[in-house]
Amino acid sequence: MEAFDYIEMKVPAKAEYIGVMRLTLSGIANRMSFSYDAIEDLKVAISEAVTNAVEHAYGENESGEITVGFGLYEDRIEIMVADRGGSFNLEEVKSETGPYRSDEPVEKIREGGFGLFLIEALMDEVKINNKYGVMVIMTKYNREEEVDMDDDQVSTIQ
Repeated sequence: MEAFDYIEMKVPAKAEYIGVMRLTLSGIANRMSFSYDAIEDLKVAISEAVTNAVEHAYGENESGEITVGFGLYEDRIEIMVADRGGSFNLEEVKSETGPYRSDEPVEKIREGGFGLFLIEALMDEVKINNKYGVMVIMTKYNREEEVDMDDDQVSTIQ
């Protein structure tokens, strides 16, 4: 299913723009009727992904930009944070991207990638593509009632 809206932004790879991305995502998720808790999770996740790109994508004397894309669907939002790349076709990139596995050494993705563990905990799906720089694709489903059905819960319905 293709996104019903796709928004893409490019910002300089500078820490000052992390807040801009947080605010942008917060506004989009609010418009999509995500819960307060889900919006807070999204803001932390995008902060981690953009911070990772700001800190590690470019050398000290090198300037660069970060591309952030928001795929808005009926039931979810997909957020792409990419460095070293120009604009991208969301569907094409997704087809080339594999799931992030927490058993992979973090160094394989990028030095200082501990934020990925946090992103994985907060989001429903996380995928990584590190062919040209690093691209993180994070998916959060919009559940009207944030109810987790973990294996350790006991159902009261008989």
